[in-house]
Amino acid sequence: MVLRAYLTLIYFDFCLARGNFSALYARVRECPVQTGSRLRSERDICDAMDLALIWYWKKVLCLQRSAATTCLLREYGIHAHLVMGAQQMPFRAHAWVEVDGRVVNDKPYTPEMFAAIDRC
Repeated sequence: MVLRAYLTLIYFDFCLARGNFSALYARVRECPVQTGSRLRSERDICDAMDLALIWYWKKVLCLQRSAATTCLLREYGIHAHLVMGAQQMPFRAHAWVEVDGRVVNDKPYTPEMFAAIDRC
């Protein structure tokens, strides 16, 4: 699971390194939720991503981490959404993952700090 998370981080890193946000967005949007039984819990998948982040060779931004986490969750049958938000003063943008309206890869109060501008 950690290796799968690591490889997914690499894929999205290449998208962002090429400045290709549209490829990242399309990949997440088109990533289907696999049907069948859940082989892993959302906590197991988020923990695997956290371990992959420890071993990643450079700093991972929230968009890359959240896109990768969203796709992994969907691959294991969990209906996850990538949420991108912003705050006005001072301007900051952030991305996180929600499952059933709950933040799963960040602080639970993240939606209170950032106005959601897109859900994918």
